[in-house]
Amino acid sequence: MKKDKLYFLTFLSIAAIFLIIALVACQYFIKVSANQLIEVQVESSKREANEVAKLIDFQVSSGIKKDKIVSNIQQIIENSDTDTWFISIFNWSGKEVCHPDKTKVGQQVNSNENLLSSLKEKNNSDDLYDLLMDKSNPDQSEIIHISPIKKTDLIVAANVNISGITAQMDALKGNFYLIFSIMGILVIVLSFVAVRIIGSAYEKQLELKNSTLTSEVVNLSKLNSDLVSYKEKIAETSLDKVITEEPLESEKKRILTYIRNELVPIAIKDIAYVYTENTITYVICFDGKKSTTNMSLDDMFTHLNSTLFFRANRQFIISISAIDKIIKYGNSQLKILLQSKTSDEIIISKNKAAEFKQWLNL
Repeated sequence: MKKDKLYFLTFLSIAAIFLIIALVACQYFIKVSANQLIEVQVESSKREANEVAKLIDFQVSSGIKKDKIVSNIQQIIENSDTDTWFISIFNWSGKEVCHPDKTKVGQQVNSNENLLSSLKEKNNSDDLYDLLMDKSNPDQSEIIHISPIKKTDLIVAANVNISGITAQMDALKGNFYLIFSIMGILVIVLSFVAVRIIGSAYEKQLELKNSTLTSEVVNLSKLNSDLVSYKEKIAETSLDKVITEEPLESEKKRILTYIRNELVPIAIKDIAYVYTENTITYVICFDGKKSTTNMSLDDMFTHLNSTLFFRANRQFIISISAIDKIIKYGNSQLKILLQSKTSDEIIISKNKAAEFKQWLNL
């Protein structure tokens, strides 16, 4: 249940992040793309208006009457497409002389002069885009470029049909939103699947580590169980019987130690562990009493019963009766906690661990 909730929250997080990024990015890309499209069309309309102006100027220079020229131009542009961009001609008084819609011939030109001057000075389409996106604008068309004809009162104008371009921009918006929606669905779904796959792989690794840890705990429990069993076995059997019926000559019942200048004999059975430090060998009893001996750790071990004492490492010899707990430590190492009143912890290396386990099973 927790996993499903986590995956659901992950899904919502990815979706929310993508939605925020998409809203910002989509508006930016729409405006950039719309501006580029408008700039191309504006330049094309300007070029067309200039070409028509040159043609009329050539006809005027050739002696063709203005009325004839106007009539010919009207016949050419009449009923032409006015859905987006188109050419018209008006005179200095501001009346339409030629227009694709013949009903508008003779009507007064109504155009945004600020827009016209802005486009002429800046040569960009930002103002036109803002005008097109202004839904409150009642005008159906705007003049974006004018080209006066020399020696006449005629002016060729490049016009834009605002409603047509607005529809074109809306279609562009729709395409962008559709693309971002498809991308969003793919990104969210693929991210969710990736999270599931990565999460499953990580969970499998955790399960493997847990199973390994469980196995190690079981082995360690068995090791401690063997220790308890061995201690019970020693408790049930007298020390004399465990050692052998004929003890070795080198094995001692007690050893002579020193506490400062005082000679103190200590029974072998009272020794919890022996260790060496700075070339001095210390003997620690179960009651915490600490004394020293002149023997080295190697000499000491030769006088101890190997079934009751174990050489844990170069520094320690421990008694089976002194061991309280065996804990896994590091990489296949063991940590021995003692029952004595001291706080020493003894580490058995990886190489010695197998020998220690075998010693416990004696």
